[in-house]
This record gives sequence, C-alpha cells and structure tokens, in this order.
Amino acid sequence: MRDSTLWLGVAAAAAMGSTLARRTRAGSFRDQVILITGGARGLGLAIARELAPEHPRLVLLSRTIAELDRAAADLTARGASVRVVVGDVRDRRRITDAIESVVRRHGRLDVLINNAGIIQAMPFEHAQLDDFEDSLATHFWGPLFAIRAALPVMRRQGGGRIVNIASIGGRIGVPHLSPYCAGKFALVGLSEALHAELKKDNIAVTTVTPGLIRTGSHRNVVVRGQRSRAIDLGWVEALLPARAARRLNQPAAAGA
Repeated sequence: MRDSTLWLGVAAAAAMGSTLARRTRAGSFRDQVILITGGARGLGLAIARELAPEHPRLVLLSRTIAELDRAAADLTARGASVRVVVGDVRDRRRITDAIESVVRRHGRLDVLINNAGIIQAMPFEHAQLDDFEDSLATHFWGPLFAIRAALPVMRRQGGGRIVNIASIGGRIGVPHLSPYCAGKFALVGLSEALHAELKKDNIAVTTVTPGLIRTGSHRNVVVRGQRSRAIDLGWVEALLPARAARRLNQPAAAGA
C-alpha cells in the first residue's frame, strides 16, 4: 500500500491574491469507504473522479436519482466501485439512514466528505428568511447531521476522516451572498472546532475553503433583485471543478 498525501484545499481569491490551504496526511484510499454528499455533479463528482484511480469504495449521496445514475455510470467506466444513495442532507432522518445503510453494507465508513451545497445571490433587502434557513439547513445542519451519524462508527473503528467543503464565503463576507455566507461561516466554525476536539479520537477534520468553482451551483443559483448586480462576483477566481479536485488530491507543498 503506497503512502500518499491528501492536500485539501487551495482557495484562491483573485482580489486578495492570497491562498488558504488545509491538508491532512493519509495513506492510500484503496478499499476505503468514502461517502460524498452532493456527489452526483460538480465538485463532488470531480473529487470522486480524482479518487477513482486509488480504488476506494465510493458512495455518492444526492437528491436526484437521474444525476446519481449518470455519475455512477461515469465512474464505473473509469473502473471505480460506486454505490449511490438518494437522500437530502437537510433531512436528519434520511442522512442518518443513509450512513447506517453504508455501514451495514460495507461494515465501516473511513471518509465523510460534506460537499452538498446551494447558492443564492441577491442584495440583502431582497433576501427572504427562507433563503437563510435553506442555506443553514444545507451548509450547516446537513453536515452536522452527517457528522453526528458518522462519529460513533469512526470511533468504533479507531479513526476516520471528515472533510467539510466550505467556501471563501465562509471566511469573508461577500456582498449579495449573505444567506450563502451565513451558512458557510457556520460550517467553518463547526469544522474548526471539531478539528481540535476530535484529534484524541484519531479522527482528522479538514476545512476546505475554495474560491467560487464553476460547477452546477452557478447554473442553479437562486437570484433575486437586479441579476447583473447580484451575481457580479468577478473578484473571486472561478475554478473549473476538475482543476479544483486535482488540487484536493495533490501533495502539499512544504510548509503548507
């Protein structure tokens, strides 16, 4: 089994010209059970493609069976072992059931990647309370539900890894993205607190805060108010999902 390093996160903000990095040392992912929420498209699917050559047992969770089937066919053609689970991370019972089903089938859960996300763009005066509730349900409560379900399993097996895909919008408040930033800031706070707390259990928690990634999110953005103003986010570098996913799985630079 070869050693490898999983470099999790290079977040590039063009206006700041800065890089935020997180990494965790890891062995090979061969035969490890990896659950990716929001894994049917965008960055989640790109991460799965990058992991596929290491021959893990991938489990993709998403709300849409048609997208899951397409993703599974894509990954299977690449030689990956893939299982799909239909579920909504915002539903506590469904995400708990999904993780329990993974453990029943595989006997363990080695890596949980909380990737599912939504994006809403609007001036604050056009934002509805539902926008904030939906963002927090997806970006904070969903990962929290998944983590709480996964922790007993990881503790029993002697360790594991949790990767929380947040955003530069969880580090810096972005105009016209107040609901999105509220959810991502909450996820970053949770993730960084758990990083410190769970070391004693041999559970590595990594917070990833990339810049805007050109995935399915920008095509499904919820927009209110003046569209041209609400989605004027050119100050954040847009990355292709495959490029971002490659960065997630590259060796870390010295001192990163």
